[in-house]
Amino acid sequence: MNSSVVRYTLGQVLKIEAVLLLLPCIVALIYKEDQGIYYVLVATMCAFLGMGMTLRKPGSNIFYLKEGCIITALSWIFLSFFGALPFYLSGEIPSLTNALFETISGFTTTGASILSEVESLSRCSTFWRCFTHWIGGMGVLVFLLAIIPIGGGSQINIMKAESPGPSVGKLVPKVRSTARILYIIYFALTIIEIIFLVSGGMPAFEAVNTAIATAGTGGFGIKNDSIAGYSAYLQWVVTIFMILFGVNFNAYYLLIFRQFRKAFTMEEVIHYFAIIFIAIAIIFTRIFRTYDHALDALRDTAFQVASIITTTGFSTVDFDKWPAVCQTVLVFLMFIGACAGSTGGGIKVSRLIILRKTIIKEMISYVHPKSIKKIKMDDKPVEHEVVRATNVFFITFVIIFSLSVLLVSIDGNDLVTNFTAVAATINNIGPGLSMVGPTQNFSHFSGFSKYILMFDMIAGRLELFPLLMLFHPELWKEMFAHYIRKFSNSN
Repeated sequence: MNSSVVRYTLGQVLKIEAVLLLLPCIVALIYKEDQGIYYVLVATMCAFLGMGMTLRKPGSNIFYLKEGCIITALSWIFLSFFGALPFYLSGEIPSLTNALFETISGFTTTGASILSEVESLSRCSTFWRCFTHWIGGMGVLVFLLAIIPIGGGSQINIMKAESPGPSVGKLVPKVRSTARILYIIYFALTIIEIIFLVSGGMPAFEAVNTAIATAGTGGFGIKNDSIAGYSAYLQWVVTIFMILFGVNFNAYYLLIFRQFRKAFTMEEVIHYFAIIFIAIAIIFTRIFRTYDHALDALRDTAFQVASIITTTGFSTVDFDKWPAVCQTVLVFLMFIGACAGSTGGGIKVSRLIILRKTIIKEMISYVHPKSIKKIKMDDKPVEHEVVRATNVFFITFVIIFSLSVLLVSIDGNDLVTNFTAVAATINNIGPGLSMVGPTQNFSHFSGFSKYILMFDMIAGRLELFPLLMLFHPELWKEMFAHYIRKFSNSN
């Protein structure tokens, strides 16, 4: 275990968070809000801790996937804890558990909230709350890789641990260049959305917050009614950009370099848009008669389908009142999620494609036992390791999901509430049904249940295994053995 590189990278993460915490300070200065002092205080704390942890560079920059997982999991825990402190210290969220829940929900782009009155927050805290989505959407470690050369040739192990999807590769030979390309695309799409929102009459402050929450597919609204109070044009803009941020960013890379055929024939992207179209068709045919205008029904349907499948979590309507079949479709979309390599959560469309092809392959082997059939995506063979990892992911997902529902049920809430609360957190969506529906929040859960749901949010965002690695006894044995050897040698 290369613990020195873990310590050094965590220090770099804290220094980045210190810089990011200065942005809400600027907002506080603009709007003359006293709460900005708490962001300055926490930023200073992060800066000093970060500098202390990076004073001594690691002896070796080489590390493997296990260190990458530990770095990723601890980074998100550190980010969330220090990111929650301004909410808590300012008294805007007086409970540390609730402040941590809100912040983890932000960084993991979940959007599940404990706040009943969102509009009561100061503007600097409103901005920080939404900005956590933007930070977490692409990943703070991907950002770190984009600006700071770390880990020699081992950076791909961090990117694999943090980036969503069954497989992570490099767009270009260098991991650092890949990270930069991803963030350039991410930033450009965010700016374009802001321009469209402002041109539709949305105030600049609201447009920035809405765009960064959309970009991270997070869904923290700055209004108590989420997006429902905005015009039809603005709702369509948010709908379109939610869908765009749910697309595999590799497709945008191909479009930028004019590889149009490859971009438009990506199997995962085709399935993604097909699922969206089918879901809209099913729900629209069930609810359009309840509207005065069919176009309004189509807008609400498209918005909610886009919001749920991309795991953004915005809402324009209380879909908890929709017919059962519509709610069932939305629950299915919660689990499907967006594309791999996007900012969306969920199981991912690519995993479902691999699973379907694995089932078909298994059925063929029953009919033709001696047949040898390769699973392919985009006319390329899928490595056995990817298929195995996909199967293990599904099994682990079901186990964690089931245990979480069981533990949360101790609070005594109804099954729909418990089931969709866990589904909404582990898939990083936000709203569920019943007591966690789009007009409700998560404040009624006990402290114990909130920590279970916080675990689910981080596990879901990091694709389960990086967080689970923290509970592997062998890693801690290695770490303790390393420090014992170090202490013995120094004496």
